[in-house]
Amino acid sequence: MRIAREQGSSPDRGYKPRILVKSCHLQDHTATMRSLVFVLLIGAAFATEDDKIVGGYECEPYSQPHQVSLNSGYHFCGGSLVNENWVVSAAHCYKSRVEVRMGEHNIKVTEGSEQFIRSSRVIRHPNYSSYNINNDIMLIKLSKPATLNQYVQPVALPSACAPAGTMCKVSGWGSTMSSTADSNKLQCLDLPILSERDCENSYPGMITPAMFCAGYLEGGKDSCQGDSGGPVVCNGELQGVVSWGYGCAERDHPGVYAKV
Repeated sequence: MRIAREQGSSPDRGYKPRILVKSCHLQDHTATMRSLVFVLLIGAAFATEDDKIVGGYECEPYSQPHQVSLNSGYHFCGGSLVNENWVVSAAHCYKSRVEVRMGEHNIKVTEGSEQFIRSSRVIRHPNYSSYNINNDIMLIKLSKPATLNQYVQPVALPSACAPAGTMCKVSGWGSTMSSTADSNKLQCLDLPILSERDCENSYPGMITPAMFCAGYLEGGKDSCQGDSGGPVVCNGELQGVVSWGYGCAERDHPGVYAKV
């Protein structure tokens, strides 16, 4: 939800509020989210333009095989495949029905690697708040299992919270704010996780235990509109979901991400 908190914008329309909800406290939120993911994933065995990458680079084609595009006639958010049946995205990207597009690099070109699968269930975190973008996480159940291959692979869920200073990769088809970068091709950006102090100083009174910040306080590199819901992968594990922030790549306003 890379939003500059535009007047009249609704957080549920798939735009990326410029407040990324991501944090690393493992208390109540983490326990709740782990329980939600565990129950849904284990139980499954039985049962307008958005934000983009600023200051990044074109990903090596198919190097992020967990990355998905959420489509409703157009790309509106990103997401991450976590097994052949489930995708994790941001709650502010919610739509009751969505097509999940996997195996993509250039979303405007048919490349022969794609899989398009409709959702059968879309489940927002039960404590998601559109007021402060808290608990900005959502699960999407695919209507049929994805076929895992070199283009489509799940990303691991985190075994522990990554500490400040850890370098992570963010990816998406959001706005690049560049006249030369092609945002139809998946863009990547390497960002460090920031300390809780830097995060809270950047957004006084706005950061919850379900959020963390990543990026550069000097600005210049960031996720942006269209990247919402996409992955923050650190050491091969999905640590966060692109959530919100003020503007894109602005000084002293790093991206805010939802903790996984």
